[in-house]
Amino acid sequence: MSTRIWLIRHAIVEENARAMLYGTLDVELCPNELVAQRPLHAALAARLPREATWVVSPLSRTARTADAIFAAGYPRSELTIVPGLTEQDLGDWQGLPHGHVAGLLSQPPHAFWPINAGEQPPHGESFPHVIRRVGAAIEHLAAVYPDRDIVAVSHGGAIRAAVAHALRIGAENALHLSVGNLSLTRIDREPEGWRVVCVNEMLGC
Repeated sequence: MSTRIWLIRHAIVEENARAMLYGTLDVELCPNELVAQRPLHAALAARLPREATWVVSPLSRTARTADAIFAAGYPRSELTIVPGLTEQDLGDWQGLPHGHVAGLLSQPPHAFWPINAGEQPPHGESFPHVIRRVGAAIEHLAAVYPDRDIVAVSHGGAIRAAVAHALRIGAENALHLSVGNLSLTRIDREPEGWRVVCVNEMLGC
């Protein structure tokens, strides 16, 4: 028996949000990109398993992405909100333009992320915190839905954290993972442990 979790990063957010650290801010999706990426929605709708349990984070961009996949041909399903699958909380730095963050850091930034894995913004989370939170969430899903397919529409940081938990790698290494918008990542919970099937698969490209 295994639980198969199909992780999808939400669609591209609107342009103003992309210019800042938005973290857990409930920003809108980009309407033009939603239209342009309809082939990706259709590819996901065709690829994902039927009769799956669908879960999303509390942020509306994940539910709206699920709606776009349903509109592209996947049978509409009930969405369950899982708070543990939300994006990294960047605390007081959320909403700041990217260029304003460098002067606030206590450590050099990561090569592929605006802040170092160990950096904890005021009133926010470090990336190790995210790995522990997301790890607990996917363990809970695997226990509640044994031998099921789960489609989880989530966020780049949360998906990196899920893979880090599955592979038991550190936060610094996890930030080297690329997770594109509307990409597919799959991890399976087998009796022997977690197995990573694919990461950042881009369908319909």
